[in-house]
Amino acid sequence: MSEETKTTRLELIETKNRIRLAEKGHDLLKQKRDVLVMEFFRILKKARDRRSELNRQMETAFKSLAVAEAYHGLFEIESIALAVKKAPGVTVEARNVMGVKIPRISGEGVKKNLLERGYSFIGSSAKIDECAEAFENALEMAIELAETENALKRLVAEIEKTKRRVNALEYVLLPRLQEKKKYVSMRLDEIEREQFIALKTIKRKLTAKKEMKGS
Repeated sequence: MSEETKTTRLELIETKNRIRLAEKGHDLLKQKRDVLVMEFFRILKKARDRRSELNRQMETAFKSLAVAEAYHGLFEIESIALAVKKAPGVTVEARNVMGVKIPRISGEGVKKNLLERGYSFIGSSAKIDECAEAFENALEMAIELAETENALKRLVAEIEKTKRRVNALEYVLLPRLQEKKKYVSMRLDEIEREQFIALKTIKRKLTAKKEMKGS
C-alpha cells in the first residue's frame, strides 16, 4: 500500500462509501449486461430466420424474372422496370434497450398494387406482376434483415463495453478498495494500541512519581 495513503477515520469512512458505490455499480452493470445478452440472442434467432427467408425469396424472385424475361424479352422487361414512378423509401427510428439505441427500420412504398407500379397493363402480363411482387417481398425482407443485423452489431459493441466495465470493477477497483480498507483499518488499530500503551506508560509513570513523593 502506498505511503501516501491516509490512515484516518475519515479516510476509512470514505473508502467504505466508495466500496458500496462500486458494488452497486457492479450489480447494475451486470444486470445491464444480462439484459443485453438476452436481447442479443432474441434478435439473433430472428436474424437467422430472416436470412434463410430472404435467400429463399431471392431465389423465387430471380426464377420469376427468368420466366418473365423468357416470355417478354429483355428489352421489354427493362422498359417496364424504367416505368416505375416512385422508388421505395426507408425510415429509421430508434428504441432504447438499457441505454443502447436499437434502430427500427421500415420501408415506405415497398409493396405496391398494380396501379402504383407504374407500368401499363397493355404489353405486360401476370408474369410481370408475379416478378414485381416477388422482388417487393425480397426487398421488404432485406430491410427487416438490415434492422436485425444492425441491432446485433450495436448490441455486441455495448455488451463488450459493459463486460469490460464489470471486469474492471470486479477484478481491479473493488479488490484495490478492499485492500485499502483493510490496510487503513489495520493501521488505525495499531495506532490505537500504541496510544493505549503510551497512555498506560504515562499513567504508570505518574503513579510511580506520586508514590515516590508520598514516601
